[in-house]
Amino acid sequence: MRPTATPTGNSLAFRAADFNNLAEALDYAAQGDTGCNFYSGRGELYAAVPYTLLRSQARTLARRLAGLGLERGARLVLVAETNPDFLRFFFACQYVGLVPVPVPVPVSLGSHHAYVELLRGMLKSSHASIAVAPTEYASFLTEASDGLDLTFCGDPSDFDALPEATQDLEPSRSSELAYLQYTSGSTRFPRGVMITQATVLSNLTGIVTDGVKLRAGDRCVSWLPFYHDMGLVGLVLGPIASQTSVDYLGTRDFSMRPRQWLSLISRTRATVSFSPPFGFELCARRLRPGEAADLDLSSWRVAGVGAEMIHPEVLDRFAAAVQPSGFDAKAFVPCYGMAECSLAISFAPLAEGISVDRVETERLAKEGVAIAVDQEGGPPERISTFVNCGAPLAQFEVQIRDEEGRALPERHAGTIFLRGPSVMSGYFKDPEATRRTLSEDGWLDTGDIGYRVGESIFVTGRRKDMIIINGRNIWPQDIEYLAQQQPEVRSGDCLAFSAPGHDGEEMTVVVVQCRENDLAARADLVKRIKALVHAELGIDCHVELAPLHTLPRTSSGKLSRSKAQQNFIDLQHRQAGAAPDGQTLRQIPGKLSVG
Repeated sequence: MRPTATPTGNSLAFRAADFNNLAEALDYAAQGDTGCNFYSGRGELYAAVPYTLLRSQARTLARRLAGLGLERGARLVLVAETNPDFLRFFFACQYVGLVPVPVPVPVSLGSHHAYVELLRGMLKSSHASIAVAPTEYASFLTEASDGLDLTFCGDPSDFDALPEATQDLEPSRSSELAYLQYTSGSTRFPRGVMITQATVLSNLTGIVTDGVKLRAGDRCVSWLPFYHDMGLVGLVLGPIASQTSVDYLGTRDFSMRPRQWLSLISRTRATVSFSPPFGFELCARRLRPGEAADLDLSSWRVAGVGAEMIHPEVLDRFAAAVQPSGFDAKAFVPCYGMAECSLAISFAPLAEGISVDRVETERLAKEGVAIAVDQEGGPPERISTFVNCGAPLAQFEVQIRDEEGRALPERHAGTIFLRGPSVMSGYFKDPEATRRTLSEDGWLDTGDIGYRVGESIFVTGRRKDMIIINGRNIWPQDIEYLAQQQPEVRSGDCLAFSAPGHDGEEMTVVVVQCRENDLAARADLVKRIKALVHAELGIDCHVELAPLHTLPRTSSGKLSRSKAQQNFIDLQHRQAGAAPDGQTLRQIPGKLSVG
């Protein structure tokens, strides 16, 4: 008998995440009709889990975990595949006072060694007592945990065979940890963000009431990984805390068949779904002529976009590609957030679409001042465009600070600092990293560069990614944008960063994934990119052409400049001599890949 998806409507009175802990949120949601639904890559519903069933399953599993005799707050590492077992284990921890630690699934079957090392690092970093992985990844977990002092380790069936304890369950209290969240880009030196029950519920309240304004009759769809803050907090915990039905498509299934994301929204009449920009780009690229007319996306009122730099032209292409479906571009809601703040920091206003600020590139680079372009006086020679990420949630205090820690006025770019009840407690068992990031009076150094116009936040990049050449601050996104203007280069096909040159001086490096095999055509592409960067930004650059699918990404799928930079430096050190522009990565394919 085929499962039936949980309904959008609910018999339960709507509550906007006003709970003391996540167990209490599920207890309330379980009194209604809604729940979560899991779809295959072919769009077939294979599991429907009403919240009332999830609660029952989680509490049964919690009693089995209680029988292991673990201390309160012990960590359970949970390989986060998109399936019902993830939710069952995550919430079992909530009911028994354990701390779930969601970790990534393997990026590809060819990354066996790299994944085992990543998993082992997270097991050690979190001081895990128990660990669970889906059956298909159990061998990875067994290998990664070899020699570590774990109380119990296995796949879900191994845990289901444990006896149930008889003592009463004691859910996690408001002041206790709800989970550890590993931050994007932390795979080499993992840092677990400590999020308490009170912290995440505060953020969820802000998301539900002020950011997305969820209400009765809303329905969510998500392909985002469960180990990522947007996927976990926004699209797993958010629906439960607001008693909303949600439909899930596996992340890998989305990457292979992105149209299924849109098809699910169309079929279920979903109203809320989020994605990084590359998800919208992938859909626009893969949709075939005429396919959009078969979809009905008119119900999609919150098309959230965040988790990486937002380029408006990417969203313009998506809106144009799906225009026959009834999608309204005003549904785009840019947002800004990070795991260290549970998830959300700011949201652009609903139903207004993308708003941008066009500023003078040279003034921003040299003086750190975002001077708005005066159309009447004629545009300056170079313009940078930044998307309005909206006003911060009411719970946050925000300051833009210079390198000396002084607060900056409006339209002055600096590091974004935040303070509020959604900010993390610190990094797990890493007091040094906590001290560098979180002040004693609660101010979080986000590491992001941005400026404010009125209440709105404009993010211009990551501080660690900034390229400084001859005293000028160069945003790598500006260089990447120029490279992407070449017809051979797609959005997401290039990364820019700085690296030490042979003379010891910093040089600008642009790594571009190239589909062209003809040597003359490759050389011409390199020449065009170098000339355009010099003409627009006044700097020289070194261009490397890389094979497809070799640009490194973080565990959450975002392109990683820091990894590309380190891989480039390692490669330079291994080479006896430098190869000409455009040849190095052709001769040594895949060296910029993380596996």
